[in-house]
Amino acid sequence: MCLSGTLEDKLDAASAAGFDGVEVFEPDLVASPWSPAELAARCADLGLSIDLYQPFRDLDSTDPDRFARNLRRAEAKFDVMAALGVDTVLVCSSVAHDAVEDADRLAEQLATAAGRAHERGLRIAYEALAWGRHVSTWERSWDTVRRADSPALGLCLDSFHVLSRGGDPAGFAAVPAEKLFFLQLADAPRLDMDVLQWSRHHRLFPGQGAFDLPGFLGAVLAAGYAGPLSLEVFNDVYRQADPARTAVDAMRSLRWLEEALALRRPDAGLPLPPAAPALSGWSFTELAVDGASGPQLAAVLGALGFTHTGQHRSKPVQLWEQGTARVLLNAFDTRADAVRPSGPGVASVAALGLESADPGRSAARAEAMCAPVLPRTRGAAEAQLSAVAAPDGTQVFFTRTGPDGWPADFLSTGERPGPGAGITGVDHVSLTQPFDAFDEAGLFYRAVLGLEPQEVTELAAPFGLVRTRAVTGPDRAVRLALSVSALRRGGWAPGVPEPQSIALATDDVVATARALRAAGAPLLPVPANYTDDLAARVDLPEELLAAVREHGLMYEQDAHGGYLHLATDVLGDRVFFEVVQRLDGYDGYGTTDAPVRMAAHRRRRQATTSGRR
Repeated sequence: MCLSGTLEDKLDAASAAGFDGVEVFEPDLVASPWSPAELAARCADLGLSIDLYQPFRDLDSTDPDRFARNLRRAEAKFDVMAALGVDTVLVCSSVAHDAVEDADRLAEQLATAAGRAHERGLRIAYEALAWGRHVSTWERSWDTVRRADSPALGLCLDSFHVLSRGGDPAGFAAVPAEKLFFLQLADAPRLDMDVLQWSRHHRLFPGQGAFDLPGFLGAVLAAGYAGPLSLEVFNDVYRQADPARTAVDAMRSLRWLEEALALRRPDAGLPLPPAAPALSGWSFTELAVDGASGPQLAAVLGALGFTHTGQHRSKPVQLWEQGTARVLLNAFDTRADAVRPSGPGVASVAALGLESADPGRSAARAEAMCAPVLPRTRGAAEAQLSAVAAPDGTQVFFTRTGPDGWPADFLSTGERPGPGAGITGVDHVSLTQPFDAFDEAGLFYRAVLGLEPQEVTELAAPFGLVRTRAVTGPDRAVRLALSVSALRRGGWAPGVPEPQSIALATDDVVATARALRAAGAPLLPVPANYTDDLAARVDLPEELLAAVREHGLMYEQDAHGGYLHLATDVLGDRVFFEVVQRLDGYDGYGTTDAPVRMAAHRRRRQATTSGRR
């Protein structure tokens, strides 16, 4: 149920991603043209074992006739299991109105079913659903299994069912190892909602949510469990996404989980991938531009105080510098018919260059975390660079900036960086994610790069709900702000769909704003209503408030400090620049001001579009 598509699609995806086995989810088998024996043969061809058949629901009953019918139903499923070649079936705690409450009677009925399974060399793994009518905790399920005392009856432990109810995995130590039949893993965000809806729609792969999965898994293994690690993740996005991609995301989550457990328990002897080398900052941000957007971006970079210092030896790529901020303009389409003076052209963040303490080890870690290094053509005397693809398609390069590093690929234009406009470097890069890739992106940057995902926040934007999450290094030298339109549906779209931005740092945003205005930079106007509201809400010095009004600045603050920022117009179809100044430990990204900026960008885009018409 983690993967979208038909049973055929799911098996192909699981095998291609490197999984050893699968659970067969009964609805998939019911909808399949394959017989159980044919399914078993297909799995064998793909190198997949079948480790569990599930689910068997509402086995116990206070009605003797109903219980007898349930046993006949179980016998039919045992026939299916024999044809599949699987020896374990998952039985959920009952949610039916006639579920058995008496502990001894429940144990007796489960023992009866387990006895029939035992006669056929099969086992029952009993699982406490977090919303079960009478059995909703793992402790109660273990009490039932213990009372039944059948060799064919044991526990299925599911991390969601345990952790969503605040269960303590330390108690697993009291369960004999031979009674731990199966383990299912799922992460989840912390949500205050009905546990059934939470489970059915919002589960995540390990490392994508808020649960302590390394601690949970460590407790299960310490209790002696030695079976498969299975993922059971109900998620509305995964049910629609490309199953091949989801399966890779799932495998990456297990590799991250294995590493997290190995670091927590060095004595466990678990293998470790290459550690993520420290990332000390941004070496460059590359923008892909066409014949229309390229000249516009070049002119704006000049107005922002950047200098065109280099031209790539073999590719149509320009290097622009100011302080430690470096922007590359990659003219991916310079044909004459690609120049569209009447349109904004196409521009996007195509690549991120990150300063790695060990680029080779960064690439090796990426490979170990299911992110293969991309093939690249390399000209004579050009640096050997490794890049991987993030879930949204952005290339991530592992680099060193120095005489023998990537800058050697650029021939000097003869221009040297001047004083500029006070921009010192890159503060962060903001990327809108495809709807299907938001959680996947958080895990990618965590597992592959060693960045840590921050808390997910939501904001009511002019065009619908937007979900945001930052991923950062421990010293904040690298910050990425990821966002997604959480409920984007229908054909109507705002004027700037899927925006991206490069946030440039300055130590004095007011002085920088003055310099940018003098140079003619296309700064985004902010409504006077915003500034009036800001003056009413925040006690800013009069001089600073006057500068906010004059230069179209925005201001946000948290418990630690403040954040002054401005934005340019959208350049091309989706890219804009921000200039930001962090005050006194502020650690956010101006999220509360984002709706004001979004509305202003749409207004400007409507005006320019109308003018062209």
